[in-house]
Amino acid sequence: MKSSKLKIIPLGGLYEIGKNITAIEYGNEIIVIDCGLIFPEDEMLGIDVVIPDITYLLKNREKVKGIILTHGHEDHIGALPYVLKKINVPVYGTRLTLGLVENKFKEHNINNANLNVVKPSQSINLGVFNIEFIRTSHSIPDSVALAIHTPAGTVVHTGDFKIDYTPINGEVMDFHKLAELGQKGVLVLLADSTNVERPGYTMSESTVGDTFNDIFLTAKQRIIVATFASNIHRVQQIVNSAILFDRKVAVSGRSMVNVVKVASELGYLNIPEGTLIDINDMHKYPDNKIVVITTGSQGEPMSALARMASSDHRKMELIPGDLVIISATPIPGNEKTVAKVINQLFKKGVDVIYEALADVHVSGHACQEELKLMHSLVKPKYFIPVHGEYRHLKQHAKLASELGMPKENIFITENGSIIEFTKNSGAIVGSVPAGNILVDGLGIGDVGNIVLRDRKHLSEDGLIVIVVTISKQDGSVISGPDIVSRGFVYVRESEDLMEEARKLVREVLMECEKNKITDWATLKSSIRDALRNFLYEKIKRNPMILPIIMEV
Repeated sequence: MKSSKLKIIPLGGLYEIGKNITAIEYGNEIIVIDCGLIFPEDEMLGIDVVIPDITYLLKNREKVKGIILTHGHEDHIGALPYVLKKINVPVYGTRLTLGLVENKFKEHNINNANLNVVKPSQSINLGVFNIEFIRTSHSIPDSVALAIHTPAGTVVHTGDFKIDYTPINGEVMDFHKLAELGQKGVLVLLADSTNVERPGYTMSESTVGDTFNDIFLTAKQRIIVATFASNIHRVQQIVNSAILFDRKVAVSGRSMVNVVKVASELGYLNIPEGTLIDINDMHKYPDNKIVVITTGSQGEPMSALARMASSDHRKMELIPGDLVIISATPIPGNEKTVAKVINQLFKKGVDVIYEALADVHVSGHACQEELKLMHSLVKPKYFIPVHGEYRHLKQHAKLASELGMPKENIFITENGSIIEFTKNSGAIVGSVPAGNILVDGLGIGDVGNIVLRDRKHLSEDGLIVIVVTISKQDGSVISGPDIVSRGFVYVRESEDLMEEARKLVREVLMECEKNKITDWATLKSSIRDALRNFLYEKIKRNPMILPIIMEV
Protein backbone atom coordinates (compact mmCIF):
# COMPACT_ATOMS: atom_id res chain seq x y z
CA MET A 1 0.00 0.00 0.00
CA LYS A 2 1.35 3.40 -1.02
CA SER A 3 1.96 5.59 2.02
CA SER A 4 0.00 8.84 2.17
CA LYS A 5 1.74 12.18 2.24
CA LEU A 6 1.45 14.71 5.03
CA LYS A 7 -0.03 18.04 3.92
CA ILE A 8 0.28 21.28 5.88
CA ILE A 9 -2.11 23.99 4.66
CA PRO A 10 -1.98 27.41 6.39
CA LEU A 11 -5.39 29.08 5.85
CA GLY A 12 -4.48 32.26 7.78
CA GLY A 13 -1.70 33.93 9.77
CA LEU A 14 0.83 34.31 6.93
CA TYR A 15 1.65 37.74 5.46
CA GLU A 16 -0.41 39.12 8.37
CA ILE A 17 -0.42 39.28 12.17
CA GLY A 18 -3.59 37.51 13.28
CA LYS A 19 -6.31 35.27 11.80
CA ASN A 20 -4.22 32.18 12.62
CA ILE A 21 -5.56 28.86 11.33
CA THR A 22 -3.69 25.86 9.88
CA ALA A 23 -4.98 22.56 8.50
CA ILE A 24 -2.87 19.41 8.78
CA GLU A 25 -3.96 16.54 6.55
CA TYR A 26 -2.90 12.93 6.26
CA GLY A 27 -4.81 10.45 4.12
CA ASN A 28 -8.50 11.05 4.73
CA GLU A 29 -8.12 12.95 7.98
CA ILE A 30 -7.65 16.63 8.82
CA ILE A 31 -7.02 18.44 12.09
CA VAL A 32 -7.20 22.22 12.41
CA ILE A 33 -4.89 24.25 14.64
CA ASP A 34 -6.40 27.51 15.97
CA CYS A 35 -9.23 29.50 14.47
CA GLY A 36 -8.57 33.23 14.82
CA LEU A 37 -9.79 36.53 13.51
CA ILE A 38 -8.12 39.82 12.67
CA PHE A 39 -9.40 43.35 13.10
CA PRO A 40 -10.14 45.32 9.91
CA GLU A 41 -7.64 47.58 8.18
CA ASP A 42 -8.46 51.29 7.88
CA GLU A 43 -9.76 50.95 4.32
CA MET A 44 -12.25 48.22 5.32
CA LEU A 45 -14.91 50.79 6.12
CA GLY A 46 -17.67 49.60 8.46
CA ILE A 47 -16.26 46.07 8.81
CA ASP A 48 -16.33 44.66 12.36
CA VAL A 49 -13.91 41.73 12.08
CA VAL A 50 -12.21 39.62 9.41
CA ILE A 51 -12.29 35.82 9.60
CA PRO A 52 -10.52 33.17 7.49
CA ASP A 53 -11.98 31.62 4.35
CA ILE A 54 -12.66 27.97 5.25
CA THR A 55 -13.94 26.82 1.83
CA TYR A 56 -11.38 23.99 1.82
CA LEU A 57 -12.54 22.69 5.22
CA LEU A 58 -16.22 22.87 4.19
CA LYS A 59 -15.45 20.93 1.02
CA ASN A 60 -13.70 18.26 3.12
CA ARG A 61 -15.89 18.49 6.22
CA GLU A 62 -16.20 14.71 6.63
CA LYS A 63 -12.40 14.51 6.98
CA VAL A 64 -12.13 17.12 9.77
CA LYS A 65 -11.56 15.39 13.11
CA GLY A 66 -11.32 18.42 15.38
CA ILE A 67 -9.97 21.91 16.11
CA ILE A 68 -7.04 22.24 18.54
CA LEU A 69 -6.41 25.60 20.23
CA THR A 70 -2.98 26.78 21.41
CA HIS A 71 -4.24 29.65 23.64
CA GLY A 72 -7.11 32.05 24.26
CA HIS A 73 -6.23 35.19 22.28
CA GLU A 74 -8.73 36.56 19.73
CA ASP A 75 -6.32 35.98 16.83
CA HIS A 76 -6.43 32.25 17.71
CA ILE A 77 -10.03 31.68 18.93
CA GLY A 78 -12.04 34.65 17.60
CA ALA A 79 -13.43 33.00 14.46
CA LEU A 80 -14.61 29.82 16.24
CA PRO A 81 -18.26 30.96 16.67
CA TYR A 82 -18.49 31.63 12.91
CA VAL A 83 -16.69 28.44 11.88
CA LEU A 84 -18.50 26.06 14.26
CA LYS A 85 -21.86 27.20 12.89
CA LYS A 86 -20.72 25.81 9.51
CA ILE A 87 -18.72 22.79 10.63
CA ASN A 88 -19.47 21.49 14.12
CA VAL A 89 -16.45 19.38 15.15
CA PRO A 90 -14.95 18.74 18.61
CA VAL A 91 -12.71 21.52 20.01
CA TYR A 92 -9.71 20.79 22.23
CA GLY A 93 -7.84 23.27 24.42
CA THR A 94 -6.61 24.04 27.92
CA ARG A 95 -9.00 25.04 30.70
CA LEU A 96 -8.64 28.82 30.50
CA THR A 97 -8.70 28.81 26.68
CA LEU A 98 -12.00 26.91 26.66
CA GLY A 99 -13.35 29.10 29.50
CA LEU A 100 -12.85 32.15 27.25
CA VAL A 101 -14.32 30.24 24.28
CA GLU A 102 -17.43 29.36 26.31
CA ASN A 103 -17.88 33.00 27.22
CA LYS A 104 -17.72 33.88 23.53
CA PHE A 105 -20.23 31.15 22.65
CA LYS A 106 -22.75 32.58 25.13
CA GLU A 107 -22.68 35.88 23.22
CA HIS A 108 -23.25 34.01 19.94
CA ASN A 109 -25.97 31.72 21.39
CA ILE A 110 -24.00 28.56 20.62
CA ASN A 111 -24.87 25.80 23.08
CA ASN A 112 -24.18 22.58 21.20
CA ALA A 113 -20.38 22.84 20.98
CA ASN A 114 -18.30 19.80 21.88
CA LEU A 115 -15.52 21.29 24.08
CA ASN A 116 -12.80 19.05 25.51
CA VAL A 117 -10.36 20.25 28.20
CA VAL A 118 -6.78 19.01 27.84
CA LYS A 119 -3.96 19.65 30.33
CA PRO A 120 -0.40 20.60 29.30
CA SER A 121 1.75 17.43 28.96
CA GLN A 122 -1.35 15.36 28.14
CA SER A 123 -1.86 13.85 24.67
CA ILE A 124 -4.93 12.97 22.62
CA ASN A 125 -5.60 10.78 19.59
CA LEU A 126 -7.63 12.11 16.68
CA GLY A 127 -7.76 9.52 13.90
CA VAL A 128 -4.25 8.95 12.65
CA PHE A 129 -2.88 11.92 14.64
CA ASN A 130 -1.48 11.80 18.17
CA ILE A 131 -1.29 15.34 19.59
CA GLU A 132 0.81 16.26 22.63
CA PHE A 133 0.18 19.53 24.50
CA ILE A 134 3.41 21.21 25.68
CA ARG A 135 3.42 24.02 28.25
CA THR A 136 4.84 27.37 26.96
CA SER A 137 4.94 30.96 28.22
CA HIS A 138 2.96 33.76 26.58
CA SER A 139 1.02 36.86 27.63
CA ILE A 140 -1.97 34.70 28.59
CA PRO A 141 -1.84 31.67 30.92
CA ASP A 142 -2.45 28.11 29.74
CA SER A 143 -0.66 28.56 26.41
CA VAL A 144 0.67 25.45 24.71
CA ALA A 145 2.80 24.31 21.82
CA LEU A 146 1.72 21.16 19.98
CA ALA A 147 3.63 18.06 18.90
CA ILE A 148 1.58 16.31 16.22
CA HIS A 149 2.76 12.75 15.59
CA THR A 150 1.81 11.42 12.15
CA PRO A 151 2.88 8.35 10.15
CA ALA A 152 5.15 10.64 8.07
CA GLY A 153 6.86 12.18 11.10
CA THR A 154 6.37 14.68 13.92
CA VAL A 155 5.19 18.27 13.38
CA VAL A 156 5.87 20.82 16.15
CA HIS A 157 3.72 23.98 16.20
CA THR A 158 4.97 26.49 18.78
CA GLY A 159 1.77 28.57 19.00
CA ASP A 160 2.57 32.09 20.27
CA PHE A 161 5.39 31.90 22.80
CA LYS A 162 8.21 33.61 24.65
CA ILE A 163 10.79 32.11 26.98
CA ASP A 164 10.19 33.36 30.52
CA TYR A 165 12.31 31.79 33.25
CA THR A 166 10.39 33.62 36.00
CA PRO A 167 6.73 33.41 34.93
CA ILE A 168 4.05 34.83 37.23
CA ASN A 169 2.35 31.48 37.83
CA GLY A 170 5.69 29.71 38.36
CA GLU A 171 4.98 27.28 35.51
CA VAL A 172 8.06 27.38 33.29
CA MET A 173 7.96 26.25 29.67
CA ASP A 174 8.52 22.50 29.18
CA PHE A 175 12.03 22.64 27.67
CA HIS A 176 12.58 18.98 28.57
CA LYS A 177 9.74 17.82 26.30
CA LEU A 178 10.94 20.01 23.40
CA ALA A 179 14.48 18.65 23.74
CA GLU A 180 13.17 15.08 23.91
CA LEU A 181 11.20 15.63 20.69
CA GLY A 182 14.32 17.08 19.05
CA GLN A 183 16.30 14.04 20.15
CA LYS A 184 13.77 11.63 18.62
CA GLY A 185 13.56 13.66 15.40
CA VAL A 186 11.12 16.34 14.24
CA LEU A 187 10.06 16.49 10.60
CA VAL A 188 8.63 20.04 10.49
CA LEU A 189 8.65 23.05 12.82
CA LEU A 190 6.07 25.84 12.51
CA ALA A 191 7.21 28.73 14.73
CA ASP A 192 5.92 32.16 15.79
CA SER A 193 7.69 34.96 13.87
CA THR A 194 6.05 38.06 15.42
CA ASN A 195 9.16 39.39 17.22
CA VAL A 196 11.89 37.97 14.99
CA GLU A 197 13.16 41.46 14.10
CA ARG A 198 14.11 42.15 17.71
CA PRO A 199 17.56 41.02 18.86
CA GLY A 200 18.20 39.54 22.31
CA TYR A 201 15.53 38.28 24.70
CA THR A 202 12.03 39.40 25.66
CA MET A 203 12.03 40.62 29.25
CA SER A 204 10.25 38.53 31.86
CA GLU A 205 6.68 39.49 32.78
CA SER A 206 7.83 39.81 36.42
CA THR A 207 9.90 42.94 35.56
CA VAL A 208 6.60 44.75 34.95
CA GLY A 209 5.50 43.91 38.51
CA ASP A 210 8.64 45.58 39.89
CA THR A 211 7.86 48.70 37.84
CA PHE A 212 4.27 48.75 39.13
CA ASN A 213 5.52 48.56 42.73
CA ASP A 214 7.88 51.50 42.15
CA ILE A 215 5.07 53.59 40.61
CA PHE A 216 2.47 52.67 43.26
CA LEU A 217 4.91 53.52 46.04
CA THR A 218 4.97 57.25 45.16
CA ALA A 219 1.48 57.69 43.63
CA LYS A 220 -0.70 60.11 45.64
CA GLN A 221 -3.94 59.85 43.63
CA ARG A 222 -6.14 57.27 41.98
CA ILE A 223 -4.29 54.92 39.62
CA ILE A 224 -5.89 53.79 36.36
CA VAL A 225 -4.07 50.99 34.50
CA ALA A 226 -5.03 50.18 30.90
CA THR A 227 -3.93 46.81 29.53
CA PHE A 228 -5.14 43.93 27.34
CA ALA A 229 -8.02 42.13 29.04
CA SER A 230 -6.51 38.77 28.10
CA ASN A 231 -3.18 39.49 29.80
CA ILE A 232 -4.20 37.81 33.04
CA HIS A 233 -0.63 37.74 34.43
CA ARG A 234 -0.52 41.54 34.02
CA VAL A 235 -3.89 41.92 35.77
CA GLN A 236 -2.59 39.70 38.58
CA GLN A 237 0.48 41.90 39.01
CA ILE A 238 -1.67 45.05 39.18
CA VAL A 239 -3.79 43.34 41.86
CA ASN A 240 -0.63 42.29 43.75
CA SER A 241 0.69 45.86 43.78
CA ALA A 242 -2.73 47.16 44.85
CA ILE A 243 -2.77 44.76 47.82
CA LEU A 244 0.81 45.66 48.76
CA PHE A 245 -0.09 49.37 48.91
CA ASP A 246 -3.52 48.86 50.48
CA ARG A 247 -5.65 49.91 47.50
CA LYS A 248 -9.03 48.58 46.35
CA VAL A 249 -9.41 47.37 42.74
CA ALA A 250 -12.28 48.27 40.37
CA VAL A 251 -12.63 46.91 36.83
CA SER A 252 -13.88 48.83 33.79
CA GLY A 253 -14.59 47.77 30.20
CA ARG A 254 -16.81 44.88 29.06
CA SER A 255 -14.03 42.50 27.96
CA MET A 256 -12.00 43.21 31.13
CA VAL A 257 -15.03 42.48 33.35
CA ASN A 258 -15.71 39.22 31.42
CA VAL A 259 -12.11 37.98 31.51
CA VAL A 260 -11.60 38.84 35.21
CA LYS A 261 -14.81 36.92 36.00
CA VAL A 262 -13.83 33.82 33.96
CA ALA A 263 -10.18 33.80 35.14
CA SER A 264 -11.19 34.20 38.81
CA GLU A 265 -13.79 31.43 38.60
CA LEU A 266 -11.25 29.06 37.01
CA GLY A 267 -8.54 29.93 39.52
CA TYR A 268 -6.14 31.74 37.13
CA LEU A 269 -6.57 35.06 38.96
CA ASN A 270 -6.09 35.24 42.69
CA ILE A 271 -7.95 38.26 44.09
CA PRO A 272 -8.39 38.08 47.89
CA GLU A 273 -11.86 38.66 49.34
CA GLY A 274 -12.58 42.37 49.83
CA THR A 275 -10.02 43.63 47.29
CA LEU A 276 -12.37 43.88 44.31
CA ILE A 277 -15.03 46.60 44.49
CA ASP A 278 -17.79 47.66 42.11
CA ILE A 279 -16.85 50.72 40.03
CA ASN A 280 -20.05 52.39 41.31
CA ASP A 281 -18.73 52.18 44.91
CA MET A 282 -15.44 54.03 44.31
CA HIS A 283 -16.78 57.18 45.99
CA LYS A 284 -16.84 55.32 49.32
CA TYR A 285 -13.01 55.22 49.41
CA PRO A 286 -10.31 57.93 49.37
CA ASP A 287 -8.76 58.51 45.91
CA ASN A 288 -5.36 57.28 47.06
CA LYS A 289 -6.88 53.91 47.95
CA ILE A 290 -8.22 53.11 44.46
CA VAL A 291 -6.82 51.28 41.41
CA VAL A 292 -8.95 50.91 38.26
CA ILE A 293 -8.01 48.23 35.73
CA THR A 294 -9.45 49.11 32.33
CA THR A 295 -9.49 48.26 28.62
CA GLY A 296 -8.41 50.74 25.96
CA SER A 297 -4.64 50.34 25.84
CA GLN A 298 -4.87 50.49 22.02
CA GLY A 299 -6.81 53.77 21.96
CA GLU A 300 -9.94 52.03 20.60
CA PRO A 301 -12.54 54.82 20.22
CA MET A 302 -15.32 53.00 22.13
CA SER A 303 -13.10 51.57 24.89
CA ALA A 304 -13.34 52.53 28.56
CA LEU A 305 -10.06 54.50 28.58
CA ALA A 306 -10.93 56.49 25.44
CA ARG A 307 -14.32 57.33 26.98
CA MET A 308 -12.62 58.51 30.18
CA ALA A 309 -10.23 60.65 28.11
CA SER A 310 -13.13 62.32 26.29
CA SER A 311 -15.30 62.69 29.46
CA ASP A 312 -17.78 60.24 28.00
CA HIS A 313 -17.53 57.44 30.58
CA ARG A 314 -20.84 56.86 32.40
CA LYS A 315 -19.36 55.80 35.72
CA MET A 316 -16.05 57.58 36.04
CA GLU A 317 -14.72 61.11 35.58
CA LEU A 318 -10.94 61.65 35.48
CA ILE A 319 -9.67 64.45 37.70
CA PRO A 320 -6.37 66.37 37.57
CA GLY A 321 -3.67 64.47 39.42
CA ASP A 322 -5.05 61.00 38.54
CA LEU A 323 -2.31 58.67 37.28
CA VAL A 324 -2.95 56.65 34.12
CA ILE A 325 -0.57 53.81 33.25
CA ILE A 326 -0.83 52.43 29.70
CA SER A 327 0.60 48.94 30.10
CA ALA A 328 0.83 47.90 26.43
CA THR A 329 2.63 48.70 23.18
CA PRO A 330 0.58 50.08 20.29
CA ILE A 331 -0.14 47.32 17.78
CA PRO A 332 1.34 48.41 14.39
CA GLY A 333 -1.19 50.81 12.84
CA ASN A 334 -2.63 51.93 16.21
CA GLU A 335 0.13 54.41 17.07
CA LYS A 336 -1.95 57.48 16.10
CA THR A 337 -5.05 56.49 18.06
CA VAL A 338 -2.97 55.71 21.16
CA ALA A 339 -1.11 59.04 20.86
CA LYS A 340 -4.47 60.84 20.51
CA VAL A 341 -5.76 59.30 23.78
CA ILE A 342 -2.49 60.12 25.59
CA ASN A 343 -2.76 63.76 24.42
CA GLN A 344 -6.39 63.95 25.60
CA LEU A 345 -5.38 62.54 29.00
CA PHE A 346 -2.61 65.12 29.43
CA LYS A 347 -5.08 67.88 28.49
CA LYS A 348 -7.30 66.76 31.38
CA GLY A 349 -4.41 67.37 33.80
CA VAL A 350 -3.84 63.65 34.29
CA ASP A 351 -0.34 62.17 34.72
CA VAL A 352 0.34 59.47 32.11
CA ILE A 353 3.00 56.76 32.14
CA TYR A 354 3.41 54.74 28.95
CA GLU A 355 6.02 52.43 27.50
CA ALA A 356 8.37 55.18 26.35
CA LEU A 357 8.67 56.40 29.96
CA ALA A 358 8.93 53.17 32.00
CA ASP A 359 9.01 49.36 31.69
CA VAL A 360 5.24 49.03 32.04
CA HIS A 361 4.93 46.44 29.26
CA VAL A 362 6.78 43.41 27.94
CA SER A 363 5.93 41.46 24.81
CA GLY A 364 4.44 37.98 24.80
CA HIS A 365 6.51 36.90 21.79
CA ALA A 366 10.02 35.48 21.46
CA CYS A 367 12.92 37.64 20.26
CA GLN A 368 15.84 36.31 18.18
CA GLU A 369 17.80 34.52 20.94
CA GLU A 370 14.68 32.71 22.18
CA LEU A 371 13.80 31.64 18.64
CA LYS A 372 17.34 30.30 18.24
CA LEU A 373 16.88 28.26 21.42
CA MET A 374 13.58 26.84 20.12
CA HIS A 375 15.22 25.81 16.81
CA SER A 376 18.21 24.30 18.64
CA LEU A 377 16.00 22.26 20.99
CA VAL A 378 13.59 20.98 18.33
CA LYS A 379 16.21 20.42 15.57
CA PRO A 380 13.62 20.12 12.76
CA LYS A 381 14.41 18.77 9.30
CA TYR A 382 12.07 21.32 7.63
CA PHE A 383 10.86 24.72 8.78
CA ILE A 384 7.80 26.88 8.01
CA PRO A 385 7.86 30.35 9.64
CA VAL A 386 4.29 31.36 10.63
CA HIS A 387 2.46 34.19 12.47
CA GLY A 388 3.92 37.23 10.75
CA GLU A 389 3.95 39.63 7.84
CA TYR A 390 6.16 38.78 4.86
CA ARG A 391 9.16 40.63 6.34
CA HIS A 392 8.88 38.62 9.58
CA LEU A 393 8.71 35.30 7.73
CA LYS A 394 11.73 36.33 5.63
CA GLN A 395 13.78 37.29 8.72
CA HIS A 396 12.81 34.06 10.51
CA ALA A 397 13.89 32.03 7.46
CA LYS A 398 17.23 33.89 7.52
CA LEU A 399 17.64 33.10 11.23
CA ALA A 400 16.99 29.39 10.57
CA SER A 401 19.51 29.25 7.74
CA GLU A 402 22.12 31.01 9.92
CA LEU A 403 21.60 28.14 12.40
CA GLY A 404 22.60 25.70 9.65
CA MET A 405 19.32 24.68 8.03
CA PRO A 406 19.60 24.20 4.24
CA LYS A 407 17.70 26.95 2.40
CA GLU A 408 15.73 24.39 0.37
CA ASN A 409 14.28 22.98 3.62
CA ILE A 410 12.71 26.32 4.57
CA PHE A 411 9.29 27.18 3.15
CA ILE A 412 8.08 30.79 3.11
CA THR A 413 4.52 30.30 1.94
CA GLU A 414 1.30 32.26 1.77
CA ASN A 415 -2.18 31.45 3.03
CA GLY A 416 -3.66 28.59 1.02
CA SER A 417 -0.36 26.96 0.00
CA ILE A 418 -0.20 23.16 0.26
CA ILE A 419 3.18 22.01 1.58
CA GLU A 420 3.53 18.27 1.17
CA PHE A 421 5.95 16.11 3.17
CA THR A 422 7.16 12.53 3.23
CA LYS A 423 9.78 11.25 5.67
CA ASN A 424 12.53 12.50 3.33
CA SER A 425 11.04 15.23 1.17
CA GLY A 426 9.11 18.49 1.33
CA ALA A 427 7.66 20.66 -1.43
CA ILE A 428 4.98 23.25 -2.17
CA VAL A 429 2.60 21.38 -4.48
CA GLY A 430 -0.35 23.71 -5.03
CA SER A 431 -2.90 25.85 -3.26
CA VAL A 432 -6.46 25.96 -1.96
CA PRO A 433 -8.81 28.96 -1.59
CA ALA A 434 -7.76 31.16 1.34
CA GLY A 435 -8.48 34.79 2.03
CA ASN A 436 -10.59 37.20 4.02
CA ILE A 437 -14.26 36.82 4.89
CA LEU A 438 -15.56 40.18 6.12
CA VAL A 439 -18.07 40.32 8.96
CA ASP A 440 -20.31 43.39 9.07
CA GLY A 441 -23.03 43.23 11.73
CA LEU A 442 -24.85 39.94 11.24
CA GLY A 443 -23.72 39.66 7.62
CA ILE A 444 -20.86 37.21 7.08
CA GLY A 445 -19.14 37.41 3.71
CA ASP A 446 -21.85 39.52 2.06
CA VAL A 447 -19.53 42.52 1.85
CA GLY A 448 -16.83 42.07 -0.78
CA ASN A 449 -14.42 44.23 -2.77
CA ILE A 450 -17.14 45.94 -4.81
CA VAL A 451 -19.10 47.03 -1.73
CA LEU A 452 -15.88 48.20 -0.03
CA ARG A 453 -14.96 50.16 -3.15
CA ASP A 454 -18.39 51.84 -3.10
CA ARG A 455 -18.00 52.67 0.62
CA LYS A 456 -14.59 54.19 -0.06
CA HIS A 457 -16.04 56.21 -2.94
CA LEU A 458 -18.93 57.42 -0.76
CA SER A 459 -16.60 58.28 2.13
CA GLU A 460 -14.31 60.33 -0.09
CA ASP A 461 -16.64 61.98 -2.59
CA GLY A 462 -20.21 61.82 -1.29
CA LEU A 463 -23.43 60.98 -3.07
CA ILE A 464 -25.94 62.66 -5.39
CA VAL A 465 -29.41 61.16 -5.97
CA ILE A 466 -31.50 62.39 -8.92
CA VAL A 467 -35.21 61.53 -8.86
CA VAL A 468 -37.24 61.91 -12.07
CA THR A 469 -40.84 60.90 -12.88
CA ILE A 470 -41.53 60.23 -16.56
CA SER A 471 -44.66 59.34 -18.53
CA LYS A 472 -45.14 55.68 -19.47
CA GLN A 473 -46.74 56.70 -22.79
CA ASP A 474 -44.23 59.06 -24.40
CA GLY A 475 -41.28 59.26 -22.00
CA SER A 476 -41.83 62.96 -21.27
CA VAL A 477 -40.78 64.36 -17.89
CA ILE A 478 -43.76 64.75 -15.54
CA SER A 479 -41.92 65.96 -12.43
CA GLY A 480 -38.35 66.61 -11.35
CA PRO A 481 -35.52 66.26 -11.69
CA ASP A 482 -35.08 66.60 -7.90
CA ILE A 483 -31.52 66.41 -6.65
CA VAL A 484 -30.55 65.26 -3.16
CA SER A 485 -26.91 65.37 -2.06
CA ARG A 486 -25.15 63.77 0.93
CA GLY A 487 -21.52 64.34 1.83
CA PHE A 488 -20.89 66.16 -1.47
CA VAL A 489 -21.55 69.89 -0.95
CA TYR A 490 -23.57 71.85 1.58
CA VAL A 491 -26.69 72.42 -0.55
CA ARG A 492 -27.78 75.73 1.00
CA GLU A 493 -24.48 77.32 0.02
CA SER A 494 -24.41 75.74 -3.45
CA GLU A 495 -27.88 76.50 -4.75
CA ASP A 496 -26.58 77.86 -8.08
CA LEU A 497 -24.56 74.70 -8.72
CA MET A 498 -27.58 72.50 -7.94
CA GLU A 499 -29.83 74.58 -10.17
CA GLU A 500 -27.35 74.25 -13.07
CA ALA A 501 -27.16 70.48 -12.46
CA ARG A 502 -30.96 70.25 -12.49
CA LYS A 503 -31.09 72.18 -15.77
CA LEU A 504 -28.46 69.90 -17.31
CA VAL A 505 -30.37 66.73 -16.33
CA ARG A 506 -33.58 68.20 -17.79
CA GLU A 507 -31.76 68.88 -21.09
CA VAL A 508 -30.38 65.32 -21.20
CA LEU A 509 -33.89 63.91 -20.67
CA MET A 510 -35.40 66.14 -23.38
CA GLU A 511 -32.66 65.01 -25.77
CA CYS A 512 -33.50 61.35 -24.98
CA GLU A 513 -37.22 62.04 -25.47
CA LYS A 514 -36.48 63.61 -28.85
CA ASN A 515 -34.46 60.53 -29.88
CA LYS A 516 -37.21 58.20 -28.61
CA ILE A 517 -34.89 56.66 -26.00
CA THR A 518 -37.05 55.16 -23.23
CA ASP A 519 -35.06 52.26 -21.78
CA TRP A 520 -33.98 53.03 -18.24
CA ALA A 521 -30.40 51.82 -18.49
CA THR A 522 -29.62 54.28 -21.31
CA LEU A 523 -31.46 57.13 -19.58
CA LYS A 524 -29.53 56.52 -16.35
CA SER A 525 -26.11 56.28 -17.98
CA SER A 526 -26.80 59.45 -20.05
CA ILE A 527 -27.69 61.37 -16.86
CA ARG A 528 -24.69 59.92 -15.01
CA ASP A 529 -22.15 60.75 -17.77
CA ALA A 530 -23.39 64.30 -18.36
CA LEU A 531 -23.55 65.13 -14.66
CA ARG A 532 -20.16 63.57 -13.88
CA ASN A 533 -18.41 65.65 -16.57
CA PHE A 534 -20.24 68.82 -15.51
CA LEU A 535 -19.38 68.46 -11.79
CA TYR A 536 -15.77 67.56 -12.46
CA GLU A 537 -15.38 70.58 -14.73
CA LYS A 538 -17.02 72.88 -12.18
CA ILE A 539 -15.50 71.78 -8.85
CA LYS A 540 -13.12 68.89 -9.62
CA ARG A 541 -15.10 66.31 -7.61
CA ASN A 542 -16.44 62.89 -8.48
CA PRO A 543 -19.43 62.03 -6.25
CA MET A 544 -21.33 58.78 -6.65
CA ILE A 545 -24.33 59.57 -8.88
CA LEU A 546 -27.54 57.54 -8.46
CA PRO A 547 -30.36 58.39 -10.92
CA ILE A 548 -33.79 57.06 -9.85
CA ILE A 549 -36.45 56.97 -12.56
CA MET A 550 -40.15 56.37 -11.89
CA GLU A 551 -42.83 55.79 -14.54
CA VAL A 552 -46.48 56.82 -14.17
